Amino acid sequence: MKYILVIDQGTTSTRAILYDNKCNLIYKSQQDFKQYYPKVGYVEHDPKEIVQTVRKVISDVVNQTNIGYDEIQCIGITNQRETIVAFDKKDGRPLYNGIVWQCRRSQDYCKQLEKDGCNDLIYSKTGLKIDPYFSATKIKWLFDNVKEVAELAKKGELGLGTIDTYLMYILSKGKIYASDYTNASRTMLFNIHSLTWDKQLCDLFNIPIDILPIVKPSGSYFGLTSKDIIGMEVPITGVSGDQQASLFGQLCLDNSKVKVTYGTGCFLLMNTESELINSKSGLLTTLACSLDNKPNYALEGSVFMGGGLISWLKDELGLISNVSESEKLSLEVKDSNNVVIVPAFVGLGAPYWNSSSRGIITGLTRGVNKSHIVRACLEAIAYQVYDVIKAMEKDTLSSLKEIRVDGGASQNNFLMQFQADLLNMNIIRPLDFELTSKGAAYLSGITSNLFTLKEIKSLPVPSTNFISKIDASKQEELIKKWQQALKLALAY
Repeated sequence: MKYILVIDQGTTSTRAILYDNKCNLIYKSQQDFKQYYPKVGYVEHDPKEIVQTVRKVISDVVNQTNIGYDEIQCIGITNQRETIVAFDKKDGRPLYNGIVWQCRRSQDYCKQLEKDGCNDLIYSKTGLKIDPYFSATKIKWLFDNVKEVAELAKKGELGLGTIDTYLMYILSKGKIYASDYTNASRTMLFNIHSLTWDKQLCDLFNIPIDILPIVKPSGSYFGLTSKDIIGMEVPITGVSGDQQASLFGQLCLDNSKVKVTYGTGCFLLMNTESELINSKSGLLTTLACSLDNKPNYALEGSVFMGGGLISWLKDELGLISNVSESEKLSLEVKDSNNVVIVPAFVGLGAPYWNSSSRGIITGLTRGVNKSHIVRACLEAIAYQVYDVIKAMEKDTLSSLKEIRVDGGASQNNFLMQFQADLLNMNIIRPLDFELTSKGAAYLSGITSNLFTLKEIKSLPVPSTNFISKIDASKQEELIKKWQQALKLALAY
């Protein structure tokens, strides 16, 4: 038996998942790590701590399953996207904390770029909107504020990249300096037409193009891990940003298939295959996973605050003691008592793209209790997804009948039923909701010839389905309340 080891490096935790050569999950290990908020709007991770968690979960998987290192055929990596790490190539030492995708420190610079008329240039080359979300403005901040970054760049000793690049560099002891199409496409420096770093964009941000890593298709041989680092020398043969890995794991491999991941944020991707669609509805065009040097495109909408709202209820407001309690409290009341929450804690993503908005709660009366607030939070997640789905339908001139869902918050039955009610669509939730890591396993296993893409497509996908249970008038009433509250948040 040969095994696939997947490293799933997320926003709040790191996991290692072991699959057999038929992609059955054998064992998984998870380790949380600390979030740093040095200033209002700043979000950081300690890269050294991330590496420690990677080593710990790999060790745990190997020890708990008693498999030999020689039985691991290949490694797949999937990771939080846009988060950027600058490091010294000589020893892999981070020069600053990782600047997380949620971080808004470059908001003023983004506004200046917009004022300078850079929107069309950036969108035409990258498919992205100008926003602090993406990596380029974070990199610019590092060059402007961390002296050692510019100094090492001049010497040719600066390592710079998204989390996948940093992990591969460390795990290979400096022998792999690479990224994949999906991660590179989120930097605002990568041309999604030519599949190369774009010199004009690098010059715009004053980033030397020659310091950036080599970029390969997601399903590629990237190199070998170092025995000195994790105890084994194994080929890395699949790398993808987490949302594209989820799209692949959901087997949304054909045109117009859509998945929604309900994680810290909500991320919606529609596979458009070889067709590049320029959105007129506030969506992004990005690169999906590919197994060759040809581009595979997707439409994407990113909701910044999804399952993070449930964490907010627990950690900051203390209204629930665990995430599962949110479903129980929501079902204790018949509705939200007219309370609507717009969770623009770090601005609003797709399809609004308003980085200045902040969260609001509307409809408060004396009769509102904590159950109403909790329910309104779950409904807010579904409302934001609704808006992105409608934007996708508008851009593609299509009427979607179903979406496939995954992520932690998708296990909330109330949320999934409310989502189906709003959209009047079939919501398909696979019983195996580890679709992000499974996508990375598929990529790695196909590249390593453990199985074929055709065999993957033929696999059965047991699932739970949710269908709408409300009439059109009720649906219209709910959407109208959301739109009224949204208008207030956008005017903040």
